[in-house]
Amino acid sequence: MKFLLITLIAEKNAERPAHERFREVVDNALLAEDLGFDGFGVGERHERPFFSSSPPVVLSHIAALTSRIRLFTAVTTLSLLDPVRAFEDYSTLDNLSGGRLELIIGKGNGAAQAKLFHVTADDQWDRNRESYELFRRLWREPKVTWEGRFRPSLDDAEAWPRPLQQPIRVWHGSATSRESVDLAARFGDPLFSANVTNPIEPYAELIRYYRERWAHYGHDPADALVGAGSAGFYAAPTSQEAIETYRPIYEARIALFRRVGVEPVFPTLEDAIDRSSILVGSPQQIIDKVHRYHAEFGHEVMHLHADADGLTDKQHRGTLELFQSEIAPALRRDLPSRPFPTPLLPARTLATSVEDDGVAAGLPAFTKRPTP
Repeated sequence: MKFLLITLIAEKNAERPAHERFREVVDNALLAEDLGFDGFGVGERHERPFFSSSPPVVLSHIAALTSRIRLFTAVTTLSLLDPVRAFEDYSTLDNLSGGRLELIIGKGNGAAQAKLFHVTADDQWDRNRESYELFRRLWREPKVTWEGRFRPSLDDAEAWPRPLQQPIRVWHGSATSRESVDLAARFGDPLFSANVTNPIEPYAELIRYYRERWAHYGHDPADALVGAGSAGFYAAPTSQEAIETYRPIYEARIALFRRVGVEPVFPTLEDAIDRSSILVGSPQQIIDKVHRYHAEFGHEVMHLHADADGLTDKQHRGTLELFQSEIAPALRRDLPSRPFPTPLLPARTLATSVEDDGVAAGLPAFTKRPTP
């Protein structure tokens, strides 16, 4: 199994400067690479309380400071974007990262961002499908002639720069709808299940539907590839210690839901541990739970939240270290997965070309690698 850390760059403190939050994101990406995670993902949202409106910019900065880790979007909201501009941004990032880019696409959600981009509930899925179809052609074809509903037509158009990876692997983010599942299956693309808000059953049903549609479109069932998220993570040597540490974090989350008028699906931490994808407990308990989910999903990739989410820096680093030392090795052994693509170009990162302390003259402090 492969493991990612993913962030939506949420910021609950409206008074906190954005540059401090971005510094945390970069430091967490460097920590992910140092600890041996396979990928780091940045989401895309265009509304409060998220600072993730420009994932290609954030990931380009991370690309300059890392050499191995795969760089994911989680998700690229193609229903909101001009696919030509999206291609230009991500082809540039693909080149800058040496071919380490992995795209997860989706329609996105949130009423404010839909209003910002004049997208409606009636056309969001059509926009997502059309944008992906054009984006896919732009990535593969040096010149494209195309006509659709939502952007001006193209006549023998060239889009530059040409990407490094040919083709790129594109995952389709899946939460509640069959539209994204069918689109992934039709093009023979992998599926990434959100697996965060609800119990396992609706996500498992969508993954089964994906495999059915995959076969319907004539693809080899053995080639289907699935990833899945998780609703939170904290591991400690004992379950009692894990629950004691994580309980106030979870209860604060539940209180926030209720303040904004959202009734939580899992009202207590114990209920969440029992029925949701949250991973809180001892290493063996978490290993066992991932096995149970794998029995339903057959997934080969899993994400954890990259953010401390209320943990202290020491707790955050400690639990990720515990994951990599005791949990990940067992899951990699028991649940083998296909390898990720290797970078196409040798790494020459900013981190290897600056002064001994990791900071060149004039560069901001968050280009430094965190001290272990």
